[in-house]
Amino acid sequence: MPPLILVAAGILGGAALLRLAVRESRRINRELEEARKAKPAEKESMPKLRRDPDSGTYRPG
Repeated sequence: MPPLILVAAGILGGAALLRLAVRESRRINRELEEARKAKPAEKESMPKLRRDPDSGTYRPG
């Protein structure tokens, strides 16, 4: 009987761990999707970089 209890406890623990991992991955994906949607507006407000012909470095232009 004890091996059956250990197997059942292992299965329940694995299911709980799997549920936790799925919940965390959904939370992370939700945050990433919000960041992707917010990025285009932020991108437009950034200054454009142009190459300086004398030094070859990129500067706001």
